[in-house]
Amino acid sequence: MRFLLGRGGPEPMAGTAELERWLNKATDPSIPGENWECIQQFCNQVNADSEGPLFALRLLAHKIQSPQEGEALHALTVLETCVNNCGDRFHSEMAKFRFLNELIKVLSPKYYGIWSSEKVKSRVVEVIFSWTVWFPQEVKIQDAYQMLKKQGIVKEDPKLPEDKILPPPSPRPQNSIFDTDEEKSKLLARLLKSSHPEDLRAANRLIQSVVKEVGTLGRSLFAAMESGREPGHSVFDRRPSVL
Repeated sequence: MRFLLGRGGPEPMAGTAELERWLNKATDPSIPGENWECIQQFCNQVNADSEGPLFALRLLAHKIQSPQEGEALHALTVLETCVNNCGDRFHSEMAKFRFLNELIKVLSPKYYGIWSSEKVKSRVVEVIFSWTVWFPQEVKIQDAYQMLKKQGIVKEDPKLPEDKILPPPSPRPQNSIFDTDEEKSKLLARLLKSSHPEDLRAANRLIQSVVKEVGTLGRSLFAAMESGREPGHSVFDRRPSVL
């Protein structure tokens, strides 16, 4: 099976023009820093339209594949911000091979890897790897990343920077550690809504500390849980082929 899929899908919607307008401003390579106002407007437009995630990802793929390093890096920041702010519909679309293929083209020497800068390619690897951590249930993301490693395109897992824009954790169960610490829960919610890098770093540190606490509790309960767990099936029932 070829990993790269054909194009197709719905015709562009009226809202695409607005998406494109805000994205052009947000990814202007002549601006060195992030234009957070335009990024937020882009996210708002994605959330406002039923097909917003689909068309946003098409536009983002084109920008990420740009031979201009600044434009591509800005587009990756927009992508990560959308993952953090545009919810399950966006997550569902980005986890499809249709979009994952477009990211892989940036890394592959058979496609845009011949002109993409090392900085852009490193960011793309960081993005895909971070999704394997934050969306372990998305089999296609896992498959895509493992394929990149198998093909030698990714040599080792990247070390994610503290200010990496990451999505919030999956919906937490009742009686979780956040439910027992209302102040911590409120602080996390505020930090995750912020667009400032220092707040994102603080949110990541807070989440990591909670994950460690939960992990310690989980290990103490693992033996009891294991005795009642049913055998599962491998998630790699359908693997992509080589590029």
